[in-house]
Amino acid sequence: MPRPRLPHRRTAILDAAEQLVLEQGFDATSVASVASRAGIGKGAVYLEFESKNDILDALLQRAGARMQARVDAGLTDDVTLSGAYRSAVRALLDDRLMTAAFLDDRGILGSHVSAVTDGRYRARHLLVIEWLRRLQEQGRLRTDIDAEHLALALSSATIGLLSANAVLGPLDPEQLEGAFTALARMVSAFET
Repeated sequence: MPRPRLPHRRTAILDAAEQLVLEQGFDATSVASVASRAGIGKGAVYLEFESKNDILDALLQRAGARMQARVDAGLTDDVTLSGAYRSAVRALLDDRLMTAAFLDDRGILGSHVSAVTDGRYRARHLLVIEWLRRLQEQGRLRTDIDAEHLALALSSATIGLLSANAVLGPLDPEQLEGAFTALARMVSAFET
């Protein structure tokens, strides 16, 4: 029978792993160093995570949830699409791990981000479509553009930002902020 997981041990592992990944990069971080930083044995890490990649995946999911909570906290009841973009960029730039993910900083994250194939990005895209449709129903977003088409355009722009560093050359947080600000201004044209 598998041993029950201890939430505080899992949190300690993720906290230690995040510190190490940001200090020395994912590729240079070992399970042993995570265990040492967390003050536990290496075997205890494997009770919580199957592999080092599973640790990074959990880190990115936790950072994504942390970012989403910040975005939600920054939004008002009278949310607009451009306001959501502005809130998202503030939350993104305040989180070093998420900024590294968007800047495609392989020195920190290695190649893990591009290797995720579990459908989570598609699921998030479908949520964006639903959200855009709600904005249209509330009269906050023009209805002369299909919500699915707009979501695809927005997702494509975001995916483009995720790969821009590798294709266009090194980007920094200021450039990322400027790109998101430009996107916020562009999407404001769809608001009513």
